[in-house]
Amino acid sequence: MQITIRRAGRDEVPAVLALLDGATEWLVAQGRTDQWGTEAHSTNPRRVAQITGFADDGLWVAEADGRVVGALAVGPAMSYVPTVDEPELYVRLLVTDRASAGRGIGAELLDHARMLAREAGVGLIRVDCFAGGDGALVRYYEKQGFVRDVEFSVPVNDWEWPGQVLSQRL
Repeated sequence: MQITIRRAGRDEVPAVLALLDGATEWLVAQGRTDQWGTEAHSTNPRRVAQITGFADDGLWVAEADGRVVGALAVGPAMSYVPTVDEPELYVRLLVTDRASAGRGIGAELLDHARMLAREAGVGLIRVDCFAGGDGALVRYYEKQGFVRDVEFSVPVNDWEWPGQVLSQRL
């Protein structure tokens, strides 16, 4: 699969939301609803606004065979994670098409983030992810060269969503 990564704008927001919806459907089918719940991202006004904001400031898409198969958003750290005292590139979103799983799309998008950081003269990349369930997402980022940094939680209704910040030095 030949992948092309390009800067994305608001026109790609529906495609990115479709990737998120597909990932949620996959998680739900596996009984893993703690990460993103069960509702479609594309019908959540807060999530639509968030992805639209990403498109205005740091959204990239991976394309293969004329369709969007992955998305990466970079920018300032998310408000719910501890800050650092040095310049960084923060991965705000990484999602890939479940039908293309195992083809290295996420790894290519993370390589793109590393390139962006180097071009900006930044030596630190951080990302956060869901740390609950079986820990598979944390292990994924570790396999991509990230190391665990700090744990955090976000209040969601009547429970605490467990998160993990991971970092990588360039």
